Amino acid sequence: MQIRRNILLNPGPSTTTDTVKMAQVVPDICPREKEFAGLMKQMREDLVKIVHGPLDLYTAVLFCGSGTINMDVCLNSLLDKDKKALIINNGAYSQRAVEICTYYGLPHINLEFPVDDLPDLEIVEKTLCDNPDVGLVYITHNETGTGILNPIRIIGEMAHRHNAVFVTDTTSTYAMIPIDVVRDNIDFCMASAQKGIMGMTGLSYVIGRKDIIEKSKEFPKRSYYCNLYMQYDFFERTGEMHFTPPVQTIYAARQALDEYFAEGEQAKWARHTRVMNAIHKGLGMLGFREVIRREIQSGLVASVKYPDDCNWDFNKVHDYCYERGYTIYPGKITGADTFRLCALGAIDEDDITAFFEVLKEALAACDITVPVKYND
Repeated sequence: MQIRRNILLNPGPSTTTDTVKMAQVVPDICPREKEFAGLMKQMREDLVKIVHGPLDLYTAVLFCGSGTINMDVCLNSLLDKDKKALIINNGAYSQRAVEICTYYGLPHINLEFPVDDLPDLEIVEKTLCDNPDVGLVYITHNETGTGILNPIRIIGEMAHRHNAVFVTDTTSTYAMIPIDVVRDNIDFCMASAQKGIMGMTGLSYVIGRKDIIEKSKEFPKRSYYCNLYMQYDFFERTGEMHFTPPVQTIYAARQALDEYFAEGEQAKWARHTRVMNAIHKGLGMLGFREVIRREIQSGLVASVKYPDDCNWDFNKVHDYCYERGYTIYPGKITGADTFRLCALGAIDEDDITAFFEVLKEALAACDITVPVKYND
């Protein structure tokens, strides 16, 4: 079967291999069969291994849905009564965590920082000192809207020093940037199959400490479908998801995991780094400016300023590239006109070199001056 290969430079879902795509074509099976439960048991262990979690201390709990379901699950399930959450907010995805807390009516502190810089750690420390009832500290590892990499290891240490559970959204770093949950002071992290492992959409997972999950059994119940303990307990007792799993998506994720381990953690990160370096090089050659200074970038996302050219039209440039197999993505910085290029998926630097040839053609077709111009 010939499948057109598109290069997705959006922040997920990512470009997949044909072997992952074809892994979905399997004989029909009831997900309550022992064979399928065995498949998920091994997957849960492998998902923990990716972040170097000790299997006697950490587990993976699978859910149907996009990455936001993980955020929902962790925030509504892991906050005990008479405690509040501290959301360290320097981007669109941390803001989503604030919105989840607001929706559930969870007591929380929205500790806001500029979206183009790291959080001020002295302010974080002071906030924890002033609020001894903080029971959960939450931050996004890679703020995908900008590409900032937040200092999770330091913040995790702060959270533990103040007797709080540390939760970090690693949706856009898991299986890309090497993570060690013990070294990085992570109690809970999360991801989705369509991102780092380069699988298909519809499957997400929370990786976290078993003892805290078991303790959360006594916490207030705020959701039926999105309760972490209930899903964990069902897995432990039956080997199955509580509700119908995305069967074909799980087969694709199994294949994606096999390909992840075959490539290897360090080799995969080296490939993402090659891709990002090629993106930086291509942007520089065309004169584009990035929003975030290089030293605080994650190495996975470039947030690019629109040029000051009266002919610039993102949609026209997007469509030109899309028709030729390349997807670029709008930015997510309030009050700033940007687009993003991301180093995710089954791509390498040759794909980026070819993309910039197409982008250069798109700029010419739209009569945009190259190198692109900025007024300041």
